[in-house]
Formats: sequence, structure tokens, C-alpha cells
Amino acid sequence: MLWVKAAHVLFVIAWMAGVFYLPRILVHYVEGKAAGEDVSRLVIMAQKLLRFSTVMAGLAIVPGLWLWLGYGISGGWLQVKLALVLMLIGYQFQSWRYIIAMQENRLIRTSLFFRLYNESALILVIPILILVIVKPF
Repeated sequence: MLWVKAAHVLFVIAWMAGVFYLPRILVHYVEGKAAGEDVSRLVIMAQKLLRFSTVMAGLAIVPGLWLWLGYGISGGWLQVKLALVLMLIGYQFQSWRYIIAMQENRLIRTSLFFRLYNESALILVIPILILVIVKPF
């Protein structure tokens, strides 16, 4: 089971790289577009990073389910963690929607919004990390 856990942690780390960097690309896109700069490279970067992080999310879920089935549901911390993970998957889906809007040149949010959006992922990730390590209940 330790190899499965190692794979899960590895894929989660790769997924989080995308979760935390993708909104930064959106910030640069909005600011660059407002300054009249060529932002086409940012669109390509966002597409590739979104694809990578979505694949990593899927790969993180597989060993995560394996661990869940192997260890069973023990303690309320796991249900809370799973609810937060579902919200993080929703965050990934919303990021996908923003990238689609960026590709279609109809992104209407401000750079401040995307800065806050970027930081909001921590509101999900920090409690997940604490729940997994501390298992408070």
C-alpha cells in the first residue's frame, strides 16, 4: 500500500502545480491584453497546463480510490477530506471553463479576480493537508 500512497502523493503534487499556476496565466493574460500585448502564447500555455493538470488529477484519483477501498472509511476526517477534494475537482472544472473563455476571447474577469481565485485554492488544499496528516476526528 505504501507504493500506492507514494503514487497518490506524486500525482497530487503534479496536479497542484497546475491548480496553483493556471490562474497566474489568467492574470498575465488579462493584464497583457489590457496593455495591448500579444497574449497568444499564454493561451497555448494555459491549454497545455490545463491538459497536464487534468491528467494528473485523474491519475491522483485512481490510487486515492485504491487507498480508500484498501483502508476503508475510518473517521469523519476522511468524509470531510473527500468533500474538499470534490470541491477541488470543481475548481479544476471552473479553471477549464475560464480557459475556454480565454480561447474564445470572452474572458471578462479582472486580474484582481484571478489573483483572488488563485489564492482561493489554498482554502481547499490547506484543510485537506491538515486532515490527512493530523486526522483530528
